[in-house]
Amino acid sequence: MSDKKPKKPQKLRARLPRGLVDRTPAEIAATRQMVETIREVYERYGFEPVETPAMEYTDALGKFLPDQDRPNEGVFSFQDDDEQWISLRYDLTAPLARYVAENFDTLPKPYRSYRNGYVYRNEKPGPGRFRQFMQFDADTVGSASPAADAEMCMMAADTMEALGIPANQFVVRINNRKLLDGILSNVGLGDDEAGRKLTVLRAMDKFDKFGIEGVRLLLGAGRKDESGDFTKGAGLDEAAIELVLSIFNVSAVFTSPATVGDKTARPFDTLTFPSGDGSEWHRKVTFESVFETLDLVRKRLGATVPIFEDGVQELRQIASLLVASGYDDGRVQIDPSVVRGLEYYTGPVYEVELLLDTKDEKGRPVRFGSVGGGGRYDGLVSRFRGEPVPATGFSIGVSRLQAALTLLGKIDTTPEFGPVVVVVMDRNEIAQYQKFVATLRNAGIRAELYLGNPKNNLGVQFKYADRRNSPCVVIQGGDEKAKGEVQIKDLIIGAELAGDTGNRDDYLQKQTQAQIACKESELVEKVREVLARHNVPWANE
Repeated sequence: MSDKKPKKPQKLRARLPRGLVDRTPAEIAATRQMVETIREVYERYGFEPVETPAMEYTDALGKFLPDQDRPNEGVFSFQDDDEQWISLRYDLTAPLARYVAENFDTLPKPYRSYRNGYVYRNEKPGPGRFRQFMQFDADTVGSASPAADAEMCMMAADTMEALGIPANQFVVRINNRKLLDGILSNVGLGDDEAGRKLTVLRAMDKFDKFGIEGVRLLLGAGRKDESGDFTKGAGLDEAAIELVLSIFNVSAVFTSPATVGDKTARPFDTLTFPSGDGSEWHRKVTFESVFETLDLVRKRLGATVPIFEDGVQELRQIASLLVASGYDDGRVQIDPSVVRGLEYYTGPVYEVELLLDTKDEKGRPVRFGSVGGGGRYDGLVSRFRGEPVPATGFSIGVSRLQAALTLLGKIDTTPEFGPVVVVVMDRNEIAQYQKFVATLRNAGIRAELYLGNPKNNLGVQFKYADRRNSPCVVIQGGDEKAKGEVQIKDLIIGAELAGDTGNRDDYLQKQTQAQIACKESELVEKVREVLARHNVPWANE
């Protein structure tokens, strides 16, 4: 006979993969509220909903990720049983391009649609960088008009304000990739140098993160970060680097005026320009003042570059449309430093930046930064059609914006009210209790029967209702049943009474409201009174 004790079964360790988060009911409710607000604005602009799957054939997604630091190009992929490669979508734009191409003949053109959902990035997780996050997009496919681009910027501004962000706490910044393409072609990076060109664009897109010196390193040999990791650069020579950086040197560096008499003045009220001798001069931001900075870039190019001129002209057209619609009040700015890291942009690009001051993990003040962006992608649908199909779109990073709105106090993070709980006084009366639950539900009131151990006493059941954040419980014991009555206990007032230090009259009034008896036929009416007393949002569903 063996003396060995049987091994205990190994418990599976509960752990969440890096770069993912679990979400609470309060967070989900806040997201639902946000999404509904965004949807209302998008529909006001005439966009209609469409939904695409979370998975696409890998070749439909292309190779457009901003950070290709994974063997499968930043996407989560698997091989189907027919040996076709399928990937989780990394954004909502590439799947839309596939949808439009597949249904091109039946869709109205221009085709205006919106969609929201989770996207997935197979990237190295980090602070604020997740492998799954939600986006909300709107796109116009089939229009080459600059009005379509101007409209995206207007809608972005309207959406921020609808979400409760004051006009002086955000800015929609616009640029045109044709300006950048013109500069890059001038330094020898044309379409035949697509790889290096993309490296340059991604380096420039790190301006807000690393500053001009960090971008300079990425344009040259490369940059080593604080951890010692080295990122290989684009390998440009010094002259080329200086020409590329000119877009930042003469670009808008937005600062507040030294003295602002009007406290409502926007932080983006002035431009700071380097004068060349180490000093700076300031002037009020206007669209024209930014176009003057582009004249300086044009002079540095030393020759007329057609694609650069096209970009300037498109920005002028967009600016005129913004002025005509009243969006030249600072909510929308032209900023030549906006790049956007995705490869597929072909014209105007835009970014929504929040001007909130917050702190990083080391307690240093930092600006919250971008919560959305987009641009024109005239070549994406064309990959499927073999013919030019102009398109432009805008995407809100819902998860990131929700964090900002929480910081602003624009989102209620308190848990939602849970359902009314019908407690079990007598195990033999379950059918009667279930009847009460059905009556409440049929009246549109959220309700549930306590389904825990029926031997649990009232204290345990009340504690359960408290943890469910229930506004009230319904009780019927033998005495109440004999009278055809029920008791309704207001848990919110009950909690207030437990810690009440107020005067006696208030206490007595609350005591009479805390628990009331009513006829079974009055159950719905009296429960509604409790819910209305506490402004329970779903009371009249």
